[in-house]
Amino acid sequence: MEIEFLGGAREVGRSALLVDDALLVDYGLMTADPPRYPTRDPEPEAVVVSHGHLDHVGAVPALLKGDRRPPVHWTPPTGDLARTLAEDTLKLHGNSPLCPFGAEHVARLGEVERRHGYEEPFPVAGGIDAGGYEVTLFSAGHIPGSAHVLIDDGETRLLYTGDFHTDDQRLVAGTTARPDADTVICESTYADVTHEDRAAVESAWADSVERTIWEGGTVVAPAFAIGRTQELLLVAAANGLTPYVDGMGVEVTETLRQYPSFLRDAEAFGEAVGRARVVTGRDGQRERIAADNALVVTTSGMLAGGPVQTYLPEIRTNPTNLVTLTGYQVEGTPGRELQERGQLELNGRVQPVSARVESYDFSAHADRGGLESFLASYRGARVLVTHGDRCEAFAADLRADGFDASAPEVGERIEL
Repeated sequence: MEIEFLGGAREVGRSALLVDDALLVDYGLMTADPPRYPTRDPEPEAVVVSHGHLDHVGAVPALLKGDRRPPVHWTPPTGDLARTLAEDTLKLHGNSPLCPFGAEHVARLGEVERRHGYEEPFPVAGGIDAGGYEVTLFSAGHIPGSAHVLIDDGETRLLYTGDFHTDDQRLVAGTTARPDADTVICESTYADVTHEDRAAVESAWADSVERTIWEGGTVVAPAFAIGRTQELLLVAAANGLTPYVDGMGVEVTETLRQYPSFLRDAEAFGEAVGRARVVTGRDGQRERIAADNALVVTTSGMLAGGPVQTYLPEIRTNPTNLVTLTGYQVEGTPGRELQERGQLELNGRVQPVSARVESYDFSAHADRGGLESFLASYRGARVLVTHGDRCEAFAADLRADGFDASAPEVGERIEL
């Protein structure tokens, strides 16, 4: 088995792994200006997608150009989320060369997709007996439908972890899957972080929101549409808060309600969704809400677009107001600029933000301890560290602990 990293190695974003020039695992984009895509445009026989986040699935429709129709394998939630993300990308970049696909390619997803449940092996590229693979998806505990991908060619068992979490969230339970593997390609987003206790984070966030509203302020909680928005709705409901929800997160929330078996507690999720107030954005509604001493959960999580761009100018000058950043802010994004410098570029001008800015670790990724506990089951395997800002350092730490570990580079080909 030979693998090639087309993206996602020693970086976060544009994840893409090519196996034997035949099987492509993930094909995402990197959120930047302009967006960055995998290093080349492969022509695989088949595609497997680990989960429905932009950095793992965002470029998949580009694989369906011309007469190319590789089957695309994923879980049911991932299939729906992939289409939502693709349609949003078209809205943002569809009429520019920044977008490598069009509406016709998105429509073709319905022709080529194959949906699978967890722990249900399926043949790919003809299956093992025909020189292909047997692939099995396992729950990864990251977002609904997220999966570890196990690839077996009859000689080598390769485990691609995708993004994962070992601890429970309100939305999904942490991963418990540890399938046998000879090689593990492991994400390392939070390899240098120890997450604070989740219950303490939730309590601190809810207390700060409640106090701000009681003092007459408005709270804007930028959130990733997929996963984080729904997690915050659950946390808000558990603490007696009634949020507004705005942006793509509204559509994603309705999508996830269709897949109760992929949720940790479908009943609690339904109650949380019922408690939230949906924003339509008509007739100045957002401006009124911004002055309404309320909690608003809205996209985008890194402030790069979406309704949050309407709310922030309305609340930025009042120090009673609050912005809670609940996700990782990639370097170069408006969210990182606000987090580190207390300022934002709004309407073409960099402006100071007097509203308070607080960061909370609601991460859906395993931290250092979670990564180590997961990899403890793979001491005899080869470990390739990817999807992180400190891949080389984490691989070195693993080697010091007795692992056969390394951090491949983008473009590197490795024989397993």
